Amino acid sequence: MAVSKVDAANQIENQLPQANIANNLPSRNIVINGDMNIAQRGTSTASITSEGYHTVDRFVFYPNSLGTFTMSQDTDVPTGQGFSKSIKLDCTVANASPSASTFIHLQHRIEGQNLQYLKKGTSSAESLTLSFWVKSTKTGTATVEFFDIDNTRSNSQTFTINSASTWEKKTITIDGDTTGAFTNDNGASLYLIWWLGTGSTYNSGTLNTSWNSRVNANIASSSNINLADDTANNFWITGVQLEAGDTASDFEFLPYDVNLQRCYRYFQMIAEGNFKSLCIGAMYASNYLLGVVDFTPKRANPSIYQVTGTNYYGYNRGSANDQYNSVSLAQATLTKVRIQNTTQVSGTQGFAGEMMLNNSNAKFGLDAEL
Repeated sequence: MAVSKVDAANQIENQLPQANIANNLPSRNIVINGDMNIAQRGTSTASITSEGYHTVDRFVFYPNSLGTFTMSQDTDVPTGQGFSKSIKLDCTVANASPSASTFIHLQHRIEGQNLQYLKKGTSSAESLTLSFWVKSTKTGTATVEFFDIDNTRSNSQTFTINSASTWEKKTITIDGDTTGAFTNDNGASLYLIWWLGTGSTYNSGTLNTSWNSRVNANIASSSNINLADDTANNFWITGVQLEAGDTASDFEFLPYDVNLQRCYRYFQMIAEGNFKSLCIGAMYASNYLLGVVDFTPKRANPSIYQVTGTNYYGYNRGSANDQYNSVSLAQATLTKVRIQNTTQVSGTQGFAGEMMLNNSNAKFGLDAEL
């Protein structure tokens, strides 16, 4: 007997792993770039002593007066899990005696309008489950803080690195918070903070393991890891996933282009390297070069990110080429910026040319980070 299309469809449906489908609902991971695949600013930054998005997109690293580090996008990943990249933190200048207010942070910041379905601040507030893979040369206890910056509320949970230099998966679930709604806008509402070293200001109290008003002394009081106490210390992390509910599902892998577009909302590298084009520019006046750069819509009006130096920019206009060190921001919208140089160029008013980068180390991007 011939098999009908309906019968064939039923046979295919019956063969599908239904449990896995339920465990892989789309768009469940609140974290962007949790597989560490996107690193637009570069794959390695050395001598870090201050806060910034130094390499991997959407992850802020901040060693506040506690050691000096190199942050890199690394290829050391847990075997057989589908990951190809991780963040690596490498201590290069040690500090084994933290002063009171020092700390080491790794952070991920999340917009309030992406969190509304969690129903925070209501009696129906959703639980949250955070999962991630971690590896470190140091064993011991560290802290992840869930920090509601809209209402200055906090929930801190510990995780233990049991075996040195071994990838381990950690899963942390916290109850929903019935107090304090996240603001429904494009500003930062929730920080995930991995505390990897602290002074007494942040570890001298009692660990705040349920949602409460944030008290510094209670943030990381059960931690005993100081990633800065030896230059042999390294720390890796990948597979970061935050989702509603009390169960960790399989990591949600997104296509590279989708992941990149999500990162573009916060930062977009427009050009980098020698002879890379930025836009068409025109001489608004004899010493006033003006150009407009289009880009993917941003979270907010962006600022300019640029790596500059002597003659890092060029302006090609017919047979002439002006060289200049940097540009400044004249105007910004969510999709365009007007850039200018009014001190190092000259030409005929109304004439046009190409604005470009003029050095292999030059970079130009747009920054709308939280």
